[in-house]
Amino acid sequence: MPGDNMLTKRLIACFDIINGRVTKAVRFQDNIDVASAAELAGAMYDAQIDEIIFYDITASSEKRGIDMETVKKTARRVFIPFTVGGGIKDLNDMYETLKAGAEKISVDSMAVRNPQIISDGAKAFGSQCIVLSTQAKRTGKTPSAYEVFIDGARTATGLDVIEWIRRAQDLGAGEICLNSIDCDGTMAGYDLELMSLAEKAVSVPLIASGGAGKPEHLRDLFVNTQAQAAIISSMLYSPRAGRNYSVRELKDYLVQNNVNVRPFEE
Repeated sequence: MPGDNMLTKRLIACFDIINGRVTKAVRFQDNIDVASAAELAGAMYDAQIDEIIFYDITASSEKRGIDMETVKKTARRVFIPFTVGGGIKDLNDMYETLKAGAEKISVDSMAVRNPQIISDGAKAFGSQCIVLSTQAKRTGKTPSAYEVFIDGARTATGLDVIEWIRRAQDLGAGEICLNSIDCDGTMAGYDLELMSLAEKAVSVPLIASGGAGKPEHLRDLFVNTQAQAAIISSMLYSPRAGRNYSVRELKDYLVQNNVNVRPFEE
């Protein structure tokens, strides 16, 4: 079903954080260092990105809490919606993360291990505050063919992605971010089939992640699916990208292709 372009589509910069610095990987491997999280966040804010998502990508696998100092430094540089995830285990972690400056909380591996964290968070802070982030890989081992992976995409769960996001919505998740492990960092385009399956299963806003490499990928996503937001990272700042695009270039291209985005302010 074609996307409803009357809705304002959002461009979200995604930061994978290790030790306070943004890194970039391909299919969750071979991370390279990019920049300080706070400095890059400030640059993205100045460039008029719509939102920022920050993942402390080793917190869960290292069984530690989130890097709060980096959250605070980053939050001080941006005045747009700021989502934080990684290593959040309970309501107290959510509270501390929000107090540090996040506006929304992303849960991923811990939600699979303890789905109650979704409903607890939604009751305490409101569904609009809880984002389910899911790492999806096409394995052919589930009814939809897509399987949920956790711990930085290292651990297969046997869960069907579509069944899982439907359950997460029922538990109170206000947004769902679907990341395609197969497309992640490839800059070859989003997994439109995954997004099409997801939009039939849930009614909350969907964020597409994994695969953006050029403006046409954003157009294809927004025109051909109901995704309300797109995560972009490689095409903004990765040294591996053939070229980097400015937020303005991307928004101008989308406007020219009849996709409704937040206007660029002069």
